[in-house]
Amino acid sequence: MKRLLATAAAALAAGPALAHHPLGGLPMETFAHGLLSGVGHPVLGFDHLFFVLAMGIAALFTTRRYMAPAAYIAAMLAGCALMYAGVALPAAEVVIALSLLVVGGVVLSGRALTLAPALALFAVFGAFHGSAFGGSIAGQEGGAGAAVLLGYLIGLGAVQYLIAIAAQWVAEKVLGATEAAAVPARLAGAMVAGVGVFLTLEAAEGPILSTLFGI
Repeated sequence: MKRLLATAAAALAAGPALAHHPLGGLPMETFAHGLLSGVGHPVLGFDHLFFVLAMGIAALFTTRRYMAPAAYIAAMLAGCALMYAGVALPAAEVVIALSLLVVGGVVLSGRALTLAPALALFAVFGAFHGSAFGGSIAGQEGGAGAAVLLGYLIGLGAVQYLIAIAAQWVAEKVLGATEAAAVPARLAGAMVAGVGVFLTLEAAEGPILSTLFGI
């Protein structure tokens, strides 16, 4: 487990830089550019990827395994669109870090979420993940047109929903996790929660040092 956490931490250290360059740093100018960038961002951004994996596993043990991830997707797209329109959600990086800690902790606990709390939890965190995704397209020099935005949103939504469903399939069919208390599912939750702890401490480091030492 320590080795898994160390590997995840190393991947995350490179994640933020990679996540902003699925096109190698080139601007998005067409629908295809937006689509490719939308597909690449959640895969190259390991914080987003780990959350979606944990969210998919948590959704597996609800009464609506396919509906629950859709709540995340809908809220994520809304958060992205808001950011594109100039409305940023506050402290998105901190909330994203906490999202891994919370949802990873839920999976680690071995307790299944009922549907309503799952939908609410996934939607709240989805909005903040979407705001982070939206920052890349909103900050593009010269702006991005409607075709780029449409491709970007389709790519983001499709790839993350597929990742969540794939995580369910692997957990159930490959790892044999047919209930929330299954050890393989809880180990996956432990890894994601551990990454969440790492990211939360990293996000808190700056404000703490600033408060204590005026850095």
